[in-house]
Amino acid sequence: MPMLEIILPGVQHFQNIHPLVVHFPIAFLAGAALFYFLSWVLRNETFATTAFLLLILGTLAAGAAVATGLYGEEGVMVSRSVRENLLEHHEALMLATLGVSFGLAIWAVMAKPFPKKKRLLFLFVLLVLLGIMTIGADYGARMVYDYNAGGDACSQPIDFTR
Repeated sequence: MPMLEIILPGVQHFQNIHPLVVHFPIAFLAGAALFYFLSWVLRNETFATTAFLLLILGTLAAGAAVATGLYGEEGVMVSRSVRENLLEHHEALMLATLGVSFGLAIWAVMAKPFPKKKRLLFLFVLLVLLGIMTIGADYGARMVYDYNAGGDACSQPIDFTR
């Protein structure tokens, strides 16, 4: 038995490792937004530094989540209808999430830790990022919880119904 399955026995039901990494970009990027907002409202540079680090970690984690998702995509046992109605939208939205977070991270690196010029635009784009990520995550959650895309708890494939 592989070491990972000894440490985390539930992993044996996964079709790939994507479910192990998807929550990190959600947490880091949401945390970055929170701390950038607090930094702006409270005029606190310590919060800006924390936000910057969370944005960088979130972008790296988003890259890992996208990479594992693309790598495992073909092995996910879902019907064609679920693939067309959920998986393709999930993939496009999460690629957009990675792209926007990468753009924000580059902007933040160039104006470390929080852009002084166009700060409100930066915050607005960060909110747009959270919206894109949330909708994309919802598509992923629907695949897992409505159509068992993340494991082998019930027979596959389940056709798309709603």
